[in-house]
Amino acid sequence: MTHTPRVPEPPAVLEVVEYTDPLCPWAWGSEPTFRALRASLTGEVRWRRAYAILFDHDDDPAPDPAAETAWYTRYVTEISAHTLAPRPLRLKRVAASSWPSSLVAKAAEFQGADVAERVLRRLRESVFVLGEPADTTALALSAARGAPGLDPRRLAADAASADVLERIRADRAEARRPVPEVLSVQGGSPHPGAAKETLDGGHRYALPTLVFRAGGAYRAVPGWRPFEAYAAAVDELRPGLLNPAEPLSPARALERHGSLTEPERRALTEGAWPPPHAVRVDTGNGPVWLHPDEAAARPEVTSSAPASP
Repeated sequence: MTHTPRVPEPPAVLEVVEYTDPLCPWAWGSEPTFRALRASLTGEVRWRRAYAILFDHDDDPAPDPAAETAWYTRYVTEISAHTLAPRPLRLKRVAASSWPSSLVAKAAEFQGADVAERVLRRLRESVFVLGEPADTTALALSAARGAPGLDPRRLAADAASADVLERIRADRAEARRPVPEVLSVQGGSPHPGAAKETLDGGHRYALPTLVFRAGGAYRAVPGWRPFEAYAAAVDELRPGLLNPAEPLSPARALERHGSLTEPERRALTEGAWPPPHAVRVDTGNGPVWLHPDEAAARPEVTSSAPASP
């Protein structure tokens, strides 16, 4: 597919680079904080996602897939005990590859920020709500289907394009050039976020990691951290740029995001919960709440009836 040539973006007062992976449990658990942070940043801020490829092509296949799935299920359960993020009632398998979901997430960016947000969310929920990671092209495209404003044919064409492949390769390479400050990290977090050693003896950012850049200065905040850690980094670089957002009404938040976990609704909303007609989806660690339009587009997710107000 032919893409519009890249147009240089105007310089931002602050750039935020989020090193992530659609299938990463710590990144999934950071969504409430990141949603609150994005809502609180004002002015000329550019938030960019770099997909680091957690499950890579050169990973050795598991000699015992069932044992690997059992181990990874325990691992995700331990993480969700810290983050309170939903985990699947049953994980069908460990993801074979992050490439398909990363390509689809990157391709969705051509259709605007709102579409990209919804598609990435669907990809995350494929594993942490449904228990079947979107680790093939067919599964990743299926997870995105029905997202508001999405052109599915364009998404499929873009995800298969050489341009998007090159962008993901560049993201992967960038994630393997971590700043020195994250090579050794101290802190009380259960996931402090020290860079991970790679098979070739190098390092990549632990996921998630946010790097804030302003002019020639930067601050890196790796791992699973509270809102205050990110706020401090912003204030050091651009004082006054961060203004904590007012809580949304439950109905407005669900309309804006389509899907909210319990930690997210506590972080982002104020008022009686759930809003009328919200659809509750039970997981292994609390419910996920869907807007009725989101629920209608995803019959594979909604096995329960709408929750009572």
